[in-house]
Amino acid sequence: MRKAIIAGASAILVAAIASFAAGGAKMKIISSAFQQGANIPSKFSCDGPNTSPPLQISDVPTEAKSLVLIVDDPDAPSGLFTHWAVWNISPQTPTIGEGTTPKGVHGTNDFGKSGYGGPCPPSGTHRYYFKVFALDRELDLPVGAKRSQLDSAIKGHVIAQGELMGRYSRKK
Repeated sequence: MRKAIIAGASAILVAAIASFAAGGAKMKIISSAFQQGANIPSKFSCDGPNTSPPLQISDVPTEAKSLVLIVDDPDAPSGLFTHWAVWNISPQTPTIGEGTTPKGVHGTNDFGKSGYGGPCPPSGTHRYYFKVFALDRELDLPVGAKRSQLDSAIKGHVIAQGELMGRYSRKK
């Protein structure tokens, strides 16, 4: 009986560690501009001033060495479209103000620019994911790196993550 209890506890511990190591820990990313699954206001899109929405980040693990912020659209006609990529953000960053960029290293988005590029779907309603990742290290990527390089660099280093999804369709 005792061996079974120890084996069961060990299995639970191993599963918890594996889940955590695979990025299973959850962080929160929210915005005061829109709720999870709701419409993103046009001021944060190409139909408005195209400024970034305010974001709040919480539940960052104490062992995190850096954060990564990615905004993407999986519904783009050409496939996954990256609107914003920033890494080596301090894990002590609780907020990113409206229209501001966090201190960190900025990658090149799929508009071919650095910084935030808001929703601008060619047709229909698209989903936009604001993702935050806590890493066990800082990344050695140059300014302007592309999403594929960022994805490769974070592989195996994510200790927690969170996401906020908003929707947007163009006003015709």
